[in-house]
Amino acid sequence: PGSGRPASSAMALEAEATATARGFLGSFLRDFPAPLGPADPLPWSLSGSGALSQAEVPGQLAELARSLLSSRAAPPLLAASLVHAAINEVLQTDLSNFKKQNVEEEATGDQGKSPLLDGGPLQRCFFNKLRDVCCEWQKQLPPLRPLKRFLVVSSHAIRNTRRKMEDRHVCLPEFNQLFGILDNVDRAYFAVFDGHGGVDAANYAATHLHVNIAHHKEILKNPTEALKGSFLKTDEMFLSKAKREKLRSGSTGVSALIVGNRLHIAWLGDSQVMLVQQGKAVTLMEPHKPEREDEKVRIEALGGCVTYMDCWRVNGTLAVSRAIGDIYQKPYISGSADGASFELSGSEDYLLLACDGFFDAIGPYEVVDLVLEHLMQSKGNGLKAAERLVAAAKESGSTDNITVLVVFLRDPRDILADCLSDPKSLMPDECAAGSPFTFFGSETNSQSDSHATTKLV
Repeated sequence: PGSGRPASSAMALEAEATATARGFLGSFLRDFPAPLGPADPLPWSLSGSGALSQAEVPGQLAELARSLLSSRAAPPLLAASLVHAAINEVLQTDLSNFKKQNVEEEATGDQGKSPLLDGGPLQRCFFNKLRDVCCEWQKQLPPLRPLKRFLVVSSHAIRNTRRKMEDRHVCLPEFNQLFGILDNVDRAYFAVFDGHGGVDAANYAATHLHVNIAHHKEILKNPTEALKGSFLKTDEMFLSKAKREKLRSGSTGVSALIVGNRLHIAWLGDSQVMLVQQGKAVTLMEPHKPEREDEKVRIEALGGCVTYMDCWRVNGTLAVSRAIGDIYQKPYISGSADGASFELSGSEDYLLLACDGFFDAIGPYEVVDLVLEHLMQSKGNGLKAAERLVAAAKESGSTDNITVLVVFLRDPRDILADCLSDPKSLMPDECAAGSPFTFFGSETNSQSDSHATTKLV
C-alpha cells in the first residue's frame, strides 16, 4: 500500500477490499455455521499443557486466531481487526470461569497465588466469540483503514543443517488494527527470535512480546521505552512458565516498530537489525556478546565468568550475554534489552532483521550487493529478496538456523531505478560524518560501480 493515490483509485481499492472481506466472512460462516459445542473439536491444535496465566491470554488467543485466519487467506487488515474484536469480547467475560488450579508464582514484587486458566474451554469460548463477530460484520462491515506507509515485506527461514528449527519471526504491518489503536499514526512491527536449548522461549516471545508492547503505558509517548520494558516483562512471564513447566530454553530477539516517521528498535543478544539508506548499509545497534567489555564487566560483577571455548561464552555455556529465558543462567544472562530510536527521512530503502545464523556469514555491505543483484534479476520485484539472502548465508558456510526479514520502505522498483540511473548518488558524501547512524561497507565494490561505501566510526 502507498499514499497519494487519486481519490477515484482509492475508492475503487476500498470497494474491492470491502467485497473481498465480505467474501471471506461468507466463506468462514459457511464452514462454521453454528457455534462450537463442548464436545466439538477446536479448529486448531492445543499446544503444551493448555494452561494459561491471565497475562498470557491475549497473546495466546491472538496467535491461534491469526494462524487460523491466515491459513484461510483472510485479508490481513480484516484478520487483525477480527482478532482484536474477538479478544475484547473474551476479556469482558469472567475469566475465573475457566480457572484450572492455583500455582505459586513469583511475580515481580508480588508473591502469591495466581490462577491458571484451562486453555481448552477458554479457546472454545474465544472461537465462538470470533464467529459471533464474523456474523455481525457480515451484516455491517466496519471501515477497514488501509495503511498509509509503503511496505513490502520479504521473509524466509530455513532449519539448515541443524536438527531442529528454533527461530521464529513476526510480521505485523497491521499493528494498529490488531490492538485497536485509532490515533491515525501508522504502526508496523517486525521481530526475529533465535531460540537455543529448545524452541519454547522463541515461541513465547513471538507470541507475547508485541502484545506487551501494545499494552505498555509508554506505547504512545515513548515507543522505545515500551519495547525495552516489554522485553523485560516477556522475560519475567516466560520465567514463570519455565519454572511451572520445567523449561530450560532461551531466545535472543530483535524487534523494530515503525511509528509514523520514526523507527524504534530493541534487542537482546545477537540477532540484529540494520538499515539500508540510499544504497548504504547502516548499523543501528551492537549485539550483546560476552566478549563486549561492558557485558564482561557486568557478568563478572555478578559472580559469573566469561571464558573462551571455541568462542566466548558465559559460564562456559552460552555464546550470548542477554536473552529471554535461560532460567538457570539468570542473572548472568540478562533479560534487560537495549533500545534506540531514529527519524526516517523517506530516503531509506529497507530494513533487514536477521538472526546470527545470517550475520555470522554475511557482512552488512554484502547485503546491499545481494539485494541489488536480486532486484536487477527480478526486475524490481523484492518479494524473494530474503530467500536470496538466506541462500547466500548458507553458501557462505552458515550451518545454523537462518531467518531473514526484509522490509522495503520504498518501492523496490524505485530503489533499482535510482541505482541504475545515478550510481554516483550512492557514494557517501561529506555530510555523512554528521549522521546519527554508522555506515558500514567495503572500500570498493569489485562487482559493479553501483556503490562504494566506507566505514565511518
